[in-house]
Amino acid sequence: MPALALISVFVSLTASLPVALIGILLAGAVIAAVHHAELVAHRIGEPYGTLVLALAVTVIELGLIITLMSAAGEGAATLARDTVFAAVMIILNGLVGICLLIGGLRHREQSFQQTGVSASLATLSALTVLSLVLPNYTVSEPGPVYSTSQLAFVAIISVILYGTFVAVQTLRHRDYFLPPKEKAANVDEHAERPPARVALFSFMLLIACLVAVVLLAKQLADPVEQMVAEWGAPRALVGVIIAALVLLPESVAAVRATLANRLQTSLNLALGSALATIGLTIPAVAALSITMAMPIALGLDSKSMVLLMLTLLVSAQALATGKTTILQGVVHLVIFGVYLFTTIIP
Repeated sequence: MPALALISVFVSLTASLPVALIGILLAGAVIAAVHHAELVAHRIGEPYGTLVLALAVTVIELGLIITLMSAAGEGAATLARDTVFAAVMIILNGLVGICLLIGGLRHREQSFQQTGVSASLATLSALTVLSLVLPNYTVSEPGPVYSTSQLAFVAIISVILYGTFVAVQTLRHRDYFLPPKEKAANVDEHAERPPARVALFSFMLLIACLVAVVLLAKQLADPVEQMVAEWGAPRALVGVIIAALVLLPESVAAVRATLANRLQTSLNLALGSALATIGLTIPAVAALSITMAMPIALGLDSKSMVLLMLTLLVSAQALATGKTTILQGVVHLVIFGVYLFTTIIP
């Protein structure tokens, strides 16, 4: 796996490759990333392990977004908004829905710490509404945009919100994000913690794997765009597909945790990824917009706002009891299906 990850990094930096080969390398990089993420997580424990993977993926994804914005010209104005919204919908509806469904099918009922999940959802709701909805209702600038001062203010409060969440998750109330007490003692009792040097080496290989995933996903962008054009689908579908490819490592890790009856780990990964995506991306693109005088439109259209509000409402209700069954998973997947359908046929 380490060799495959490193080969994927170097090969992805070369000239264009056949789509089939890119797909094979991407799958290998994803498998390697999940392997090393799980090893690091086992060494440092929860919720640090899931936080490492979420932050690593988000930082690399953010670098890709900024690179594409710098080269996209006029199309850069809505790129960050579309990418962030796609990632949030994929994570909250697609990934969470799959985890709850397969977890319910395999284990009938799964439990988690409702206090930590509620804290995550409260923070995520504030970040998404302030970043993607409120710009439609401010009047300092015409259109779904913030003025410069408003954009700077939202960037600052996004950093404050996300930083406070990380401090609560890892320091003051770490126990809120651990598996329920009756299961915590059995989470990893079958395996010894790897040595520190092994975990450090795996962390370095994890970063290499994630870089490979992003670079290979970027190479797939043009073929995917051509395919979408041939289908006659809206261009927004390209962003959804690329976001899904970039989120593959976290998705695979979350699904594997659910199958092992560790739903808390899956939810930490999913909600942590959504929080990192919006909590880090919005401040970064805001800084880019202000320093380079690059226009940025953050406000969603009315259809997307309805779907976002429905997603946040259903998430708060479905995860309000600390227990889940297949019903919650089906509801989230139905919303995800509607999101995909209305993206293709708006």
